[in-house]
Amino acid sequence: MPYTIAVLVGSLRSESINRRLALALEKLARGKLVFDYASLGDLPLYNDDLWQDGRAPEPVMRLKDVIGQADGVLFVTPEYNRTVPGLLVNACDWASRPYGQSSFEGKPAAAIGASVGAIGTAMAQSHLRSNMLGLGLVPMGRPEAFIHWKPDHYAEDGSISDEATKAFLQSFVDSLAAHVERLS
Repeated sequence: MPYTIAVLVGSLRSESINRRLALALEKLARGKLVFDYASLGDLPLYNDDLWQDGRAPEPVMRLKDVIGQADGVLFVTPEYNRTVPGLLVNACDWASRPYGQSSFEGKPAAAIGASVGAIGTAMAQSHLRSNMLGLGLVPMGRPEAFIHWKPDHYAEDGSISDEATKAFLQSFVDSLAAHVERLS
């Protein structure tokens, strides 16, 4: 039975290259992993006052449920100003609260991201890996995947036309599946 992965894509843009990367990974993961995409666009900015009787606004409770039901977590992050987008930080703040009720605790996790820049999203992923430890996640060490986005390598349906890119991303997906299996 395939493992369920909560996927948090750190971009809301309709033509997001990171969403396209996630779709390509999902296609490579078939039979091993099932991707459950968390909706981040409707989350309010974190405000502790919004918790009422142990519940937060409905979009927050849906996020916590997607993560809580998953066997692992995959962050697909762009890089904004050499760090993690506020969208992902906000989602992490909500999912990790209230204190003692984090949806992340003990789950295997990985990060990947794409950028048009030559070093991909290396800085954002470095910051995110540090945050993963504080969130109680168990980050996958290798392979690291800082994707220099080349649009001609990816089709709209999620398929990958470049064989070297496909082989590398397949190794990433296989490593994520093995990481989740080890910790299950």
